[in-house]
Amino acid sequence: MTDASDETPEASASRRLLSFLKGARTVPRTRWTARRFWAPTPASMVSLLLGLWLFGTGEAFLLTADLGASPWTVLAQGLSRRTGWDIGWLTFAVSAVVLLLWIPLRQKPGLGTLLNILVIPIALQITYDVLPEPGSWPGRLALSLLGIATIGLGSGFYLTAGHGPGPRDGWMTGLHHRTGRPVGQIRLMIEVVVLVIGVALGGTFGIGTVLFALLIGQAVALGLQVVTHLAPPLPHEGPAHG
Repeated sequence: MTDASDETPEASASRRLLSFLKGARTVPRTRWTARRFWAPTPASMVSLLLGLWLFGTGEAFLLTADLGASPWTVLAQGLSRRTGWDIGWLTFAVSAVVLLLWIPLRQKPGLGTLLNILVIPIALQITYDVLPEPGSWPGRLALSLLGIATIGLGSGFYLTAGHGPGPRDGWMTGLHHRTGRPVGQIRLMIEVVVLVIGVALGGTFGIGTVLFALLIGQAVALGLQVVTHLAPPLPHEGPAHG
């Protein structure tokens, strides 16, 4: 077995790159992570607002790319066709049900949960209004992939702020803490299950929907990894709390 000290610089760099690309297994506590969900610091607020704005910007990229809605929108569309309710109301209802599912997972809402609902739609609308529509299919595909990556990076910033996740990310972090599985794997599982149910109910999807379902988990894990390198984790102090 080769000792690590015998590695060539190229082999060492390749090993570090592969380790980085695996992404973070969990949500780290960084030097800007708040100690309490409802007690922000200047640094935690910057991280939270930056992350949520990037998240909304990524959503605008996906919408402009027009290659298929997200799995959760496919689910709302399928439910709309079954019930006759408007998609907007069903999106709200699904979010409410997801919040109720936090109870057995012992998740608690925080400032991040509230601002998630407020900031992301504003960022989405402002970006969507000024973003030119790609003129070619490769351009749409590139914009869709950029949207997924931007949402992943935004998730990394806002989740490490320590003010609580949004409704759907709370399901991801709750299942992660209960099962010990990496956050990327949990997010992948959730998105695929939601997509399958939505399609079974009659929702429509495109290549962008499939890409989102398959890649968003790894994008979030990589986003957390990037943030970890920007602000190395603190010694374990337990999760932020209310």
